[in-house]
Amino acid sequence: MTPRESTKGAETVKNRSFDDVIKNNNIVEKNEENIMENEDIFLHPRILKLEEENKLMAQTIRRSEEERIMLSELFNNTNNELNNLKKPSLLVAEIANVVGNDKAVIRLPNGNKFYCYVSKDIKQLSPGDSVLVDQKSLNVIEKIHITNNFDVEKYVIVEKPQENWKDIGGLKKEIEEVKEVIELPLKKPELFKKVGIQPPKGVLLYGPPGTGKTLLAKAVAHSTNATFIEVVGSELVQKFIGEGAKLVKDIFELARKKSPSIVFIDEIDALAATRMDTGTSGEREVNRTFMQLLAEVDGFKHLDNVKIIGATNRLDILDPAIIRPGRLDRLLEIGLPSIEGRIEILKVHTKNMNLKKVSIKKIAEETENMSGAELRAICTEAGFCAIREDREFVTTEDFSSAIVKVRIDDGDDDTAEFFG
Repeated sequence: MTPRESTKGAETVKNRSFDDVIKNNNIVEKNEENIMENEDIFLHPRILKLEEENKLMAQTIRRSEEERIMLSELFNNTNNELNNLKKPSLLVAEIANVVGNDKAVIRLPNGNKFYCYVSKDIKQLSPGDSVLVDQKSLNVIEKIHITNNFDVEKYVIVEKPQENWKDIGGLKKEIEEVKEVIELPLKKPELFKKVGIQPPKGVLLYGPPGTGKTLLAKAVAHSTNATFIEVVGSELVQKFIGEGAKLVKDIFELARKKSPSIVFIDEIDALAATRMDTGTSGEREVNRTFMQLLAEVDGFKHLDNVKIIGATNRLDILDPAIIRPGRLDRLLEIGLPSIEGRIEILKVHTKNMNLKKVSIKKIAEETENMSGAELRAICTEAGFCAIREDREFVTTEDFSSAIVKVRIDDGDDDTAEFFG
């Protein structure tokens, strides 16, 4: 073999080995691609699963953070409320005198006076102001505003009653007299000045129960623009000495302040009964309150545009001092209605009822010696009789049954009262 041939053989072997290497590399690359494809096939679901878990964890963390913020706010609010509840309460006092810029004399509700220091944050403090003071040191901490009429403003009727003069039947004469005493001086005071007389101070309505005394007062409140103050006589009787008299004084001060005003004292016999020489300490306190009422009605302070309406079922036990001229000038009896009055009352109470062949005059004739409240009860009971029989109208038989029932109930009440 020549050297040239041997050289060609070596080159051939070298080329073959290079081709084998390239083939092997291609095979390796294909295997790696296959492996990568296989790994992608297996790893893709795991990656998706991990991403979902990551999203869930992010949502859980966000929800936990929101709950943490909410619980933190709840804890802070509860903690603040607990701290406020643990704080000692403060006393309400009145400034009696201011000494310099940082000292004052205070008066406690029990009447004791103390010399104390005033907080620097309080400006323009003057005698008569209401302040909050510490229980131990009694130093003034804060200035507050408390109305002096807090105890009596609850008697002022803010929403006027809906009853008007048209809702009252059988009391034409009484209505005119109430208008003359109460309405006319408030609406046309110049007439009394021209004539040269003083308008009456008030009127006392008396009569049996259920005849419309309180209803007249409600109609007055509805028809006038005056401030209406309603109080029951028993509410003026207080437990401690002097409190009832102070309440009466505050009520009339409020009435003068908000004049023109009307003071309606219902069941005035609870306060203005005849005074006796002997009695218990409670009765003496009632007498003190009554004497304050007499002083307010006819004392040094003129009532101006304040009118008084009293109502009672027992005129016979009232003290003569309250019903003398100059105090309650007009005594107006509200008695049981006549047949014409009963007809008017029945018309008022049956105007919205669905009646069928009902004679109001006949019903009025059968209800002699009945009050307006009893007539209203008869109309209501007649409506119940129709409802029991599933009817939409009321008949004469319903009214007859109602009259019998109301008379029986009244008879039972009278019997029970007789036997004690």
